[in-house]
This record gives sequence, C-alpha cells and structure tokens, in this order.
Amino acid sequence: MSEWWRWHPKHETDDLGFAVVGIGRFGSAVCLELIRNGAQVLAVDSSERAIEELRQLEPGIEARVVDSTDEESMRAAGVLEMGTVVVGISEPIEASITTTLIAKDSEGSRVRSVIARATSNLHEKMLKRVGADRVVFPSRMQGERLGLELVRPNLIERLELDDQTGIDEIKVPEIFVGRSLRDLNLRKNYVVNVLAAGPTKGLTVNPPATYVLQQDHVLVVMGLMEDLQKLPQN
Repeated sequence: MSEWWRWHPKHETDDLGFAVVGIGRFGSAVCLELIRNGAQVLAVDSSERAIEELRQLEPGIEARVVDSTDEESMRAAGVLEMGTVVVGISEPIEASITTTLIAKDSEGSRVRSVIARATSNLHEKMLKRVGADRVVFPSRMQGERLGLELVRPNLIERLELDDQTGIDEIKVPEIFVGRSLRDLNLRKNYVVNVLAAGPTKGLTVNPPATYVLQQDHVLVVMGLMEDLQKLPQN
C-alpha cells in the first residue's frame, strides 16, 4: 500500500457539506468525486467559464461565480456555512492565501477544516500560517482521491480493478468491533467479499467466519465500487 495515501483530514464526513473554491482540474475532480459519493457540494470560482464547464460535467451541481478574496462575497455565496472548504486555487498565490484566511478566520464562519492546494514549499508554509489544516500538492488523480476520502474517512487505500470493481482497505467501523465475520455476513448484507482482516502489520488472509474484528484493525474487502461505498463509516 502506498504511503502518500495514508493521511486523513481532521474531521470525518461533514454534515455541513463541502465547498470547493477554484474549479480547475484538481477542484473539478474533488467536486465530482464528492458528488458521486452523495455529499453536499458548493463549487465556486471567479471564472464564469470554469463554472459553466463544471455544470456541463455535472448539471445539477450548486456552482457560483464568486470572488473568493472578498469576505462578503464568500459569506453571501454560502461558503462560510460549509464544514469543510477545499481551496483548489493554484495562482495567484495571494488569492489562495487570502481565501484560506477568510474561510478560517471570518466572524461567524462555520468552517471547521480547510484543505488547501500549494505549488511550492514556501506557498505551503504561508498557507499553514494562515490556518490551513492540510496542505496538498495535487494532481487530478489526487483530487479524485481527496474527494473520496473526505466522504469515506475510514478508507485507507483503494485499488481499482476496473471501472466498476475495486479492493478497499478500511479501518474496521465501530459497529463491526467485537463481532465475528459470520455474524456480520458482509457478503449477504453488503455484497462484498472479505479478503483479509486484522492489525495492519499482521493481516490474516482469507480469515475464517469465526474471526472477530477488533478496534484499530483493518478490513480488506472486494466488490463493486457502489457496494464498497455503502460500508459503514465511524
């Protein structure tokens, strides 16, 4: 399992929803992945063209043209009502820094977590100084993975076998702790197959039905992506 994927935002799936500011390749990928997983998403960009291109990909998305460096515009658009804000702006650097600061420090802001995109080490340092909870150096693929992890905080890593089928390594959900695989019957109840279970450094491959899941253990399961997404979150 690759190490770069083993990070998690401070907060689990946020019932206040997600705002994505800056709709380039990275921001669009985050938006589409969040929506695909049923999350409430608000997309904003200063470019009408960027918003229209996103609407062509996802006609039902809530998307608005907003100057993210203006606090009142951000407030009026509803960005400060969202629990998590992803700042996907790459440049100008001052715009991403100002946007991050507004999201974190505006009076009455309900934003609990800001994940911001950086283009250099200096940019990263500046974003952290104004309050970014996580700074990433993204590509489009990482945008998709970030969107997936924001709505599935239990997910450690996913291996896509094809367009429909995948293998997920997940933290054992709390409601599974102390229960056997026979009791859970994941094949019947969630239409997924258990490949391995146990502590990260001591996985039991093809565990018996009597295997009891413990806290801080992981599960490796295979199935259709739409079924994997239905597994419980903590």
